[in-house]
Amino acid sequence: MARQLDLFVPGIVYLDVIFTGLRELPEPGTEVWAPGMGSCPGGVANLAVAASRLGLHTGLGTALSSDAYGEFCHQVLSRQEGIDLSASRRLDDWHSPVTVSVAYDRDRSMITHGHPLPTDADGLVNGLPAARSAAVSLAPEGTGWVRRARAAGTLVFADAGWDDTDQWSCEVLGVLADCHAFLPNAVEAMRYTRTDEPRQALEKLSGLVPVVVVTCGGDGALAVDGSTGEVASVPGVPVEALDPTGAGDVFTAGFVTGTLGGWPLAERVAFATLVGALSVQHFGGSLSAPGWGDIADWWTATRAGAARHHGDSSEAVLARRFGFLDDVIPPGSRNAVHRATATIARLSDVSPGH
Repeated sequence: MARQLDLFVPGIVYLDVIFTGLRELPEPGTEVWAPGMGSCPGGVANLAVAASRLGLHTGLGTALSSDAYGEFCHQVLSRQEGIDLSASRRLDDWHSPVTVSVAYDRDRSMITHGHPLPTDADGLVNGLPAARSAAVSLAPEGTGWVRRARAAGTLVFADAGWDDTDQWSCEVLGVLADCHAFLPNAVEAMRYTRTDEPRQALEKLSGLVPVVVVTCGGDGALAVDGSTGEVASVPGVPVEALDPTGAGDVFTAGFVTGTLGGWPLAERVAFATLVGALSVQHFGGSLSAPGWGDIADWWTATRAGAARHHGDSSEAVLARRFGFLDDVIPPGSRNAVHRATATIARLSDVSPGH
């Protein structure tokens, strides 16, 4: 019998190519050189990689082309990151979707090229695997599997993608009836609820799903757990942010980790804000996600700073907020972390132990 997954993530994987270190953006008809460049799987791979690096046995339900880009993504996800791809498909007559991301002035701009899948979105999750939890992005179509997952006892965590139509139809929120948690960012939450403040949006959404978390970027997150009555407001973790790509997915992975661990709501949200903050210190999407080694190193440095600066120093405040890390960081854990690499063809970039 196949081992039960901790998290199942269905959706589309993109090849992300990231240019970094730009001093300026190119004007029409000009060229600029980027000191750095990375390539890594993107899209739903951001969440899958982040969860796997936190020790969750993670499965991905996706379509991967047999072209060079798809082969690269397959090798990184399966061999380097240890993600279960048994529920995924390899397609010969389909081109891998590609996103080029330009990181500049602590933000990023993206250009994406892709072709329609030769199957519908629900077709990616035929034979829904046994999993303790699953993730879904709200969409008018392609979420029929969510009810099956809930009936099987799977906790479903939902997020909200950007609505290009600017309609923000409440009908999309209907799938939340079969979800355990909803984790939109503040803008998405306010658009869906027609409110002006994240806290107002949190209150409105709390009637639709047991757990709601509204993320507020560097300002932290607000959350409510209707099943326990817990409420949490957690400030952000101050870091030097270089690239926010994938930070929301890393936050979700952290929150899922805490939920499956049975942690109190405030600790779940605090942990999610921490791993999200650690991810934005590096360029790239999926491969910027921290492992337990990164978390342990941050915690060691924070405690050392708190010991040097007693009282209400920023280090002391963080040390009190994250004291629970002593109980949850795996002893001696130092997960290898692989940052985005500059080439696609080198097999050494994705070999085990690299």
